[in-house]
Amino acid sequence: MARVKGGNKSRKRRKEWLKLAKGYVGKRSSCYRVARVSVMKGLLHSYRGRKEKKRVKRREMIMNINIRSREYGLPYSKFMYGLKQLGVKLNRKSLRNLAVEQGEEFKKLVEEVKQKVGN
Repeated sequence: MARVKGGNKSRKRRKEWLKLAKGYVGKRSSCYRVARVSVMKGLLHSYRGRKEKKRVKRREMIMNINIRSREYGLPYSKFMYGLKQLGVKLNRKSLRNLAVEQGEEFKKLVEEVKQKVGN
């Protein structure tokens, strides 16, 4: 029986990895063995980066809310506690937008929370 090397499948598989490595510098884009490792590592970092981006955004939103609420004399923790007491169901993203883009409305909200908390 004749030996089958499977050239078409192997070539196709290698071309896929090299296509993913397009834009990499040096052997990372042209040499299959190096490109495969680089692409695998890159995909791993991109997965982790998507998760990390969410954490960083949340931290920045909290920081913005804290800065704005402290301007009106109320720290972040007390502000959030007061919002919960008032029954306001705004998420941090919309609170940050309110604080950054619509300062007067945010100030009214902080004053309302201050009255509720008694600070």
